[in-house]
Amino acid sequence: MATTHSAASVKSVYSTGTDGSIVQSEDGSAGALDLGADIDAATFEQILEMDDDEEEREFSRSIVYDFFTQAEGTFQKMDSNLEKRDLEQLSALGHFLKGSSATLGLTKVKDSCEKIQHYGAHKDATGIEDELDDDICLKNCKETIEQAKKEFAEVEIALKRFYRDEGS
Repeated sequence: MATTHSAASVKSVYSTGTDGSIVQSEDGSAGALDLGADIDAATFEQILEMDDDEEEREFSRSIVYDFFTQAEGTFQKMDSNLEKRDLEQLSALGHFLKGSSATLGLTKVKDSCEKIQHYGAHKDATGIEDELDDDICLKNCKETIEQAKKEFAEVEIALKRFYRDEGS
């Protein structure tokens, strides 16, 4: 005989709030963690579920902080490849950072990196229409890289706040 549980009887440590934020309920109380709309709560929760210790959060913290280092290095490479006018490499870097940011649920960063990938491949923002003019592709890459850097800075602040590392 199968046992059924009502949704109310199953207590989750994290769930998604009505505004898309992550809601923590360790002791039965609920409080939204202010991660903002730029972080997909369901995706980030999957990373949090891998932590052995919910206080220290060593596993998820290491993934997030490794991403910070990786993103900063990738943005430096993007800047360098803009100067070299290397659209193919810009596309590859956009693709790389898109995957890393998607893993953490950083939706705006992911979306901007996908556009960089498309522009570097001589496409429009959607990746559907061809854009054969290198100058237009480079201009689009440059603008979108600057946007992605701003979006990264915003999620970096939110995630450092989550890990209580605001002063870092």
